[in-house]
Amino acid sequence: MMLHRRSETTLIILGLVLVSGTCFAQAPQMPSPTKKHELLEQFAGEWTAVAETEAAPGTEPIKSEGTESAKVVGGFWLVGQGEADMNGMQFNSILTIGYDPKTDKYVGTFVCSMDSTMWKYEGSIDESGKKLTLLTEGPSMMDPSQTAKYRETLELVDEDHKLFTSSVQMPDGEWMKFMTVKYERKKPE
Repeated sequence: MMLHRRSETTLIILGLVLVSGTCFAQAPQMPSPTKKHELLEQFAGEWTAVAETEAAPGTEPIKSEGTESAKVVGGFWLVGQGEADMNGMQFNSILTIGYDPKTDKYVGTFVCSMDSTMWKYEGSIDESGKKLTLLTEGPSMMDPSQTAKYRETLELVDEDHKLFTSSVQMPDGEWMKFMTVKYERKKPE
């Protein structure tokens, strides 16, 4: 009787080992980048940047120059690291943009050395596949204790030029553009 139970237990254990070995031998199917992920590749590269920021409507824009190094990680994420000089202050930033097939939205984040806000993006790309519009919410420029809605666009003008704009939604619902960044692809030396 005892020998019979051991044989059954051994067979059960052997069966479990064989089944689990088969499961482990078949690696899970990893996702592949989609066409919508691939559209992000056009924004990658080494870029020079010239930014103009308008502190308040009708004021003289603040100009700054910098660079951006952007690459696509794993075919899924555009990651851009920016550096600029704004009136003698060093400014660093990191931008991430990806595509979420579950929501059919582009998503991302932006952080910079000027404050502690992590901006979270959600948006879409136009039919041409060249203009990405991202919406976010964060501290109001007029009153940082309040929040405001922002709309940012990243557009590939041509193979060597891209344009970034940032607008804030005013109390009347209108969008006021306050920043424009013109990028030019660096030429190989």
